[in-house]
Order: sequence, then C-alpha cells, then structure tokens
Amino acid sequence: MAFQAEETHAGTDDVSFWKQHRLFHAAFAQFCYTGAQVAIAGYFINYVTETRPGTSASLGAQFLAGAQGAFAIGRFTGVGIMKFVKPRWVFLVYLTGCIVFIAPAITQRGNTGMAMLYVCLFFESICFPTIVALGMRGLGKYSKRGSGWIVGGVCGGAVVPPLLGAVADMHDSTAIAMSVPLAFFIVAWSYALCVNFVDYYRIPADKLGAARIGLQNTGSDEEGAKGAVEKTGVERTENGSEEVREIGKM
Repeated sequence: MAFQAEETHAGTDDVSFWKQHRLFHAAFAQFCYTGAQVAIAGYFINYVTETRPGTSASLGAQFLAGAQGAFAIGRFTGVGIMKFVKPRWVFLVYLTGCIVFIAPAITQRGNTGMAMLYVCLFFESICFPTIVALGMRGLGKYSKRGSGWIVGGVCGGAVVPPLLGAVADMHDSTAIAMSVPLAFFIVAWSYALCVNFVDYYRIPADKLGAARIGLQNTGSDEEGAKGAVEKTGVERTENGSEEVREIGKM
C-alpha cells in the first residue's frame, strides 16, 4: 500500500484519515446519487400512471422493466466507452445526462415525460461503480476503510425517496416531485466536476492508471545476472566433435 501511495502521489502517510477530503466528497456524492436513483425507480410507476392517461399500475410496472433494460444497456455501453476514454470523463458526461433528462420530466407529460425517465436511467448506469472507483484512487493505506465510507453512501436510498414522496403529496404531483432527485443529482455533479477539473482530485485519479504496481526490474547488472537463467546445449562442430556452448538466456 505504501508503494501504491507513493506512485499515485496520494501522500496518505502525511495526512490523517479524517483529512482525506476527496474521499468524503465521493461518499457524499454517492449518498446523493444513490438517493436520487432509488427515488426515481421507486416512484416511476406513480409517475407514469399519473402523467400518462389510461396507464394502469401493471402496465406501469412493464414500463419500469423497460427502463431497467435501458439502465443495463447504459452500463454495457459505458464500460465499452471507458476502454477508450478516461472513466472520469465518462462519469461527467453520464451524470450530466441524468441532470439534463430528469429536468424535462418535471414539466412534460405522457410518453414524452416517460421517455425522459428512460434516458435518465440509461445515464444513471455507470455512476455508482465509477464513484466507488474514483473515490478510492490515491487512498493508499486507507483504501479498505475508505471504501466502506463510499459504499455506505447507499444509505441515501433510504433518505431521498421519502422526501420525493412528501413533495408529491404536498403538490399532488409526482412529476413536480422529480425536482427532488434533480437537486440531489446536481449536488453529486459537484464531485464529477472536481474530479475532472481540480488538480487535487484529478492527479490521483489519473496517476493510478500509470502506476507501476508489483515487482520491478532495477536493470542492474548484478541483479540481472542473478535473475537470468543461462541455457546451454551441445553443438556438433565441423570436425565431428561435440562442444558445449551457451545458447541463450531465459
């Protein structure tokens, strides 16, 4: 862990756990994002039955299944994009997509509003695991403890849905109540911005990918001689005699 911390410029040996500000920002972003995600999924059926005329609860459940399918497609698509683009950039684009498409769902109705939720769920797909991965970058010896804080952010799923329900009851409209997850997405977006544009966040996130983790060859002649295994064999000369020669090194 110490070697990893040095390679990623984490500086964890010089800073206490409670001063790992990147970690706690990631944990809070996870709290806000997960809360918004669970709230949207939990009230999806209420939304479509209220805003789409003639939609029963059973039909709304089928629409929800389709939205979860969009979520799965978004997950595989995001993973594919990450093969070529830094995860922090993909995270920023996807979380921005959540904000952009949940906002119209507040004012739109019918198939249009439902379509906005479909696209929102598509963009939600990679956010949770990416926050975990980015939040743990550069923690070094605090990695195990820090991961618990980030994963613990899922408790937001027990906080935000009741808030959405309360707003829906207050205004007698689930559509208007979608402003609650919108607000929490915006707060989580602050972490996506920081990890892309603030050096304190960005450098540890990028350094781990280039870190040399594991045993390294120093290149010295003495160690190279110890590590090399000479391969010898018997070679027949022109006069018919046999001679032992070094064939190469393994």
